[in-house]
Amino acid sequence: HCSCGPRKLHEFFADLLGYNMSPLKAVIVPGNGGGNVEYCNWYGWAKKQLNKVPNFQCLLKNMPDPITARESIWLPFMESELKCDEETVIIGHSSGAAAAMRYAETHKVYAIVLVSAYTSDLGDANERESGYFSRPWQWENIKSNCCCIVQFGSTDDPFLPWKEQQEAADGLGAELHKFTDKGHFQNTEFSELIDVVQKMLTTT
Repeated sequence: HCSCGPRKLHEFFADLLGYNMSPLKAVIVPGNGGGNVEYCNWYGWAKKQLNKVPNFQCLLKNMPDPITARESIWLPFMESELKCDEETVIIGHSSGAAAAMRYAETHKVYAIVLVSAYTSDLGDANERESGYFSRPWQWENIKSNCCCIVQFGSTDDPFLPWKEQQEAADGLGAELHKFTDKGHFQNTEFSELIDVVQKMLTTT
């Protein structure tokens, strides 16, 4: 069955819907910005660590439309190129977390792991143009389409008020890992993330 800490009711239904015993791959959906994502933040490091896990693979690709990160471009790319499906753990950071949530509203995935998630455009024109924040979040759809939802957030994030991060956690009933010193999670390593994914691979 699904393994993501204490089992929730929607996980039992996920079992009935025929979810795999454990996921087969992870996909890292990065935050917006330019440059090669392999060398950005912890993305390349995490990919390397997760690719060491037997019978498991981690995908990380440069996204199209990397600056504005439009939903209309990113979600089709996640479906057709990254093949995010019910055997996939989507790891989404910042804009990638917004993309992961919107994707899970309409697609079954094994899990979403959100890093620096938020729920509004924060009054920013670029965020507004991305399209993710044009309508209410369908929390129940996301929960029913995921076997497991984990969220990492930090109270000292310079870009995101804690209120936004907590709102996402509350809406999703996420397993929340709350920090006070991680900022926007832009370190080059992220061992807590690896631990969470490895826990999903160890069913009880």
